[in-house]
Amino acid sequence: MSILFAFALTVLVTLGLGIYYSFHESMNDSVLKLKVMMGANLVMVGLLLLCVFAWIFSDISFAASDLASASPQQSGDSNSLGYIAAAASTGLATLGAGYAVGSVGSSALGAVSENPKILGKTLIFVGLAEGIAIYGLIVSILILGRLS
Repeated sequence: MSILFAFALTVLVTLGLGIYYSFHESMNDSVLKLKVMMGANLVMVGLLLLCVFAWIFSDISFAASDLASASPQQSGDSNSLGYIAAAASTGLATLGAGYAVGSVGSSALGAVSENPKILGKTLIFVGLAEGIAIYGLIVSILILGRLS
């Protein structure tokens, strides 16, 4: 519960300072302060994620020692890492696909504005970039299929 509170506090402080600096400072100073603030926010979220993973792995080590005497109610705890893997595969693939579509789409738009005849070729590249998210979804479906 305290980790969720730390995440919420990080987001609220970042939003509040971003709004404050965007209205009360000159443009050059506020952009620099926003970049510093976003870097600090990224570091804090990374540290919080490390704490979450340390907490999860410590629970897994205790679950492995109690595996012989586990009741059916406790067997769901051993699947938690599988659920995390499924979520991570979908989430990271979606982030990668978003970055790829952003890069390829902007380049394709620039190329089509210079030569409209290559629209079909550029759509193929954008579709290939979108396929990354589908691969992540397929991997997560395979992981979830092994858990049940």
